[in-house]
Amino acid sequence: MANVVVVGSQWGDEGKGKIVDWLSERADVVVRFQGGHNAGHTLVVDGKVYKLSLLPSGVVRPGKLSIIGNGVVFDPHAFVAEAAKLKAQGVEVTPDRLKIAENTALILSLHRELDGFREDAASNSGTKIGTTRRGIGPAYEDKVGRRAVRVMDLADLETLPLKVDRLLTHHNALRRGLGHAEVTHDAIMGELTSVADEILPYMDRVWKVLDDRRRAGERILFEGAQGTLLDIDHGTYPFVTSSNTVAGQASAGAGVGPGVIGYVLGITKAYTTRVGEGPFPTEQKNEIGEFLGTRGHEFGVVTGRKRRCGWFDAVLVRQAVAVNGIKGIALTKLDVLDGLDEIKVCTGYRLDGETIDYLPASQGAQARVEPVYETLEGWKGTTAGARSWNDLPAQAVKYVRYIEELIGAPVALLSTSPERDDTILVTDPFQD
Repeated sequence: MANVVVVGSQWGDEGKGKIVDWLSERADVVVRFQGGHNAGHTLVVDGKVYKLSLLPSGVVRPGKLSIIGNGVVFDPHAFVAEAAKLKAQGVEVTPDRLKIAENTALILSLHRELDGFREDAASNSGTKIGTTRRGIGPAYEDKVGRRAVRVMDLADLETLPLKVDRLLTHHNALRRGLGHAEVTHDAIMGELTSVADEILPYMDRVWKVLDDRRRAGERILFEGAQGTLLDIDHGTYPFVTSSNTVAGQASAGAGVGPGVIGYVLGITKAYTTRVGEGPFPTEQKNEIGEFLGTRGHEFGVVTGRKRRCGWFDAVLVRQAVAVNGIKGIALTKLDVLDGLDEIKVCTGYRLDGETIDYLPASQGAQARVEPVYETLEGWKGTTAGARSWNDLPAQAVKYVRYIEELIGAPVALLSTSPERDDTILVTDPFQD
């Protein structure tokens, strides 16, 4: 019985929500291991739509334990708001159903403000990253700088004031340099103590909980946010998120050994999208891009931002397969391509007169690469709602098989609509 890590193989927004929900029915424990409330999942369960940004997808399923791991940066006020929203939809988020790692770093108002100050300044200089302004990056900076306030600190009112002072020494210097007013000690203490009683009941030694559950033979699903190309090390730097999004982070971000991970599933959209700034070799700033965006409802779950759209980039996904150790992919949104006369797939790049089969690491080279396309015949039939290979048009099957060949990984699941039952299972990731 394999424990499964789910990662995005592109720039995020690949449809992880539905796949994670589909898998969570087979899992006993669902773990978020990185990111914050800057990435969203949309779940459709029995016709009811749930939009999550911080909470693991398992919270909407009775009998599942959900965990927020230490690799996440945690906004306590966003958590309270999201839990209240779910309660209004009939889902109770209680301490017996959700555990938060005691060593998880907190996102505070000063992190959100600093994020916004920097983006505003960068907009004026033309160097904007395109963050969600939710304080994710500044919170990770404080974690690495060893000045973060963590969940466990909310329970220690003797040392908490000292930690707040240390944090403010750094942040107020930054704020002065950016021309903004300082934050007071009392303001941050009030922000923390006002929410402590709502957060502390969820706190636990998550590494121990996971070890106990693993030893008991329970199935664990590790759920990532964003996508591989937004990884702080392996993505299109500096236009990336502030954490490691690749499968290896599941181990460090949850507190389990790498041997616990048995199967890595890469969620892969049948075309390519990204949100925010940065390189996008196959982007289509034309009627094709508009078609994909409109048909695919390509707007961010958290921000509502319109996504940039383009043809499938096999170079990027092939690289993601290698970096993550992906054993199989879940291919999503194939139905968006229904009705196109022809479909293009990027099979390589041209860079300074040479053909290459990888995404270069440097920002300048990434901006200069040009896609090399192969053109495939489209299909007139529909793939929407298909639940077996026999339901798919022949050209759609040919397209899927070509993608498998190009990226070096098989399709384990094929999603044909947002409904969880519209899924063709080829390989069950939870089976050894």
